Amino acid sequence: MARYTGPKTKIARKFGEPIYGPDKVLEKKKYGPGMHGPNRRRGKMSEYGSQLREKQKAKYTYGILERQFRKLYAEASRRGGITGEVLLQLIESRLDNVVYRLGIARSRAQARQLVSHCHIAVNGSVVNIPSCLLKEGDVVSVRERSKSLEIVTDSLASRPCSASWLSWDAATMSGKFMNYPQRADIPENINEQLIVELYSK
Repeated sequence: MARYTGPKTKIARKFGEPIYGPDKVLEKKKYGPGMHGPNRRRGKMSEYGSQLREKQKAKYTYGILERQFRKLYAEASRRGGITGEVLLQLIESRLDNVVYRLGIARSRAQARQLVSHCHIAVNGSVVNIPSCLLKEGDVVSVRERSKSLEIVTDSLASRPCSASWLSWDAATMSGKFMNYPQRADIPENINEQLIVELYSK
């Protein structure tokens, strides 16, 4: 399974945001990476540069590679509605992201691992494809034999589900994808309009 495996703090410093979660290094060094540190002269970013930066931020945040991102954008363009918002809704409906939002995993990377290692079921059937897109009404659950996994129980105890478009049943360790989220309900700091402008060129 292709995925980014490079230094995460370096990427977080590049965007100036903790896109991978709390980061002590980012708190100390709130400037971009590089040997010249905060003294490096940075010219004004071009319009294209801003658009590209926003797309890269979205890709790193959700752990999506370029080919997958292009497919999601193409699908969002085919559907009705505001393309940028539909794009984020599709990304949020990915199985790995839903597993993360439900609190089953501490990070999206850990969620992808749980899915690919066959610990997660959708509507009662095991699914090992992290990029699988869920539909309204789909039920995501932890497999019976995986409910005692320490990484699952620890994650559920530390970060309960708070997404308004998902419901969680602690007794059965299952959650329901009730509906696609509204843009205001998605907490990620992403300007999706810049991404649309980039792909529209």
